[in-house]
Amino acid sequence: MSSLRSLPSIDQLLQTPVVISWITENGRPLTLEALRQTLDEVREEYRISKDVPPLDELLESAHNIIQSWASTSLQPVINATGVILHTNLGRAPLCHSAIKAIQNVSQGYSNLEYDLPAGKRGSRSVHAESFLTRLTHTEAALVVNNNAGAVLLILSALARRRSVIIARSQLIEIGGGFRIPDVMKQSGARLHEVGTTNRVHLSDFQTAIEDTSPALIFHAHRSNFRITGFTSEPTLSELAEVAHQAGIPLVDDQGSGALLDTVQFGLGHEPMVSEALLSGADLVCFSGDKLLGGPQAGIIIGKADLIAKLKKHPLARAIRADKLCLAALSATLIHYLKDEASVEIPIWRMISMSVDTIRQRAQSWVDTLGVGEVVESLSTVGGGSLPDEVLPTVVFALSAHSPNSILDRLRTFQPPIIARLEADKVIFDPRTIMPEQENVLLSSIRSILTNN
Repeated sequence: MSSLRSLPSIDQLLQTPVVISWITENGRPLTLEALRQTLDEVREEYRISKDVPPLDELLESAHNIIQSWASTSLQPVINATGVILHTNLGRAPLCHSAIKAIQNVSQGYSNLEYDLPAGKRGSRSVHAESFLTRLTHTEAALVVNNNAGAVLLILSALARRRSVIIARSQLIEIGGGFRIPDVMKQSGARLHEVGTTNRVHLSDFQTAIEDTSPALIFHAHRSNFRITGFTSEPTLSELAEVAHQAGIPLVDDQGSGALLDTVQFGLGHEPMVSEALLSGADLVCFSGDKLLGGPQAGIIIGKADLIAKLKKHPLARAIRADKLCLAALSATLIHYLKDEASVEIPIWRMISMSVDTIRQRAQSWVDTLGVGEVVESLSTVGGGSLPDEVLPTVVFALSAHSPNSILDRLRTFQPPIIARLEADKVIFDPRTIMPEQENVLLSSIRSILTNN
């Protein structure tokens, strides 16, 4: 074809068997729009190339457009990076019971806001609250959509137009540009910084309380970095004593939400929710999809009178958790109540996985594929948790002339495979690869080796 006159019309294309099959599968409106866009693009390109593609290429272009429109961009991937809580890859994978709980409440109606014994309207907050209060031995709890929302709600409800005292060493920024000072400004609270970047004293808080009559003291856990060297900072229990003497609450933003002691898994100590409560924090907020290992959520626990104020605030409705989140979170929390979290929750299984087990998996991949090597390496927890902490691991390493091209090709598979580059080798860490994903992973690697 060399002239636009040879370009088939929309009506002609609609009569072809392949396009008729597209209409059956994807509907006439979508198919029609894809054909129109394809012909428009051909006419535009003709102005430069003076050429019209053959019919099969034209139909292929239209089909690609339909596929891109009719498929979701959010999809599962295989995480071979060794980063357990990979923020870009959705953080914590859910446990089987959480997935089942989501399926159960999403396939029909549920008692989300219906009190079954009373036969009248109820509250969605009760579903996860009972598990949280029993697990943490606290008075009340509230679940919102994420921890940033939890912080915003606390400050909006308890400190609007009033000052909030925070150490300069805790004016943190986490992933995505989320900054504590910006959230305070958005909430209407007035930020009152005390101390210096590396040294903060209890007297700094006492002086600020006398000068500003604050609404609360805010403590933020530095979850993704450390300050070392010539440093000092009051303990949480010391802050609680000062706050309570002044008659104001202490709020602890833990971020990670550790309900298990990380030291038992060979990691450094990550502050635990129970420790914050024992230290005297009146409210503690943390994420559901970090070290808790559940769905994305912002969890607030603590004093019942403060939680009641949060529940009544208008913002609480805007950032409330939906039924899928509450179902998955409840199912996850039950594993903690049963003392089986390290076995049933994927991130804890990955964290506690022995090096010998990982080595056996990596070696089996070498034996199956007949290529690659087993190499000592390191895994990380990630997700803004336990900065600088690593876990020894053993990886499957693949040498290649162009390792970056291998990484690119891995991402084109279904599901895409996200690996990492180390010492000019493509690295696959068994720690973060689900056992049920192994066959797909090996098949994809074999395909690359065959066509390389």
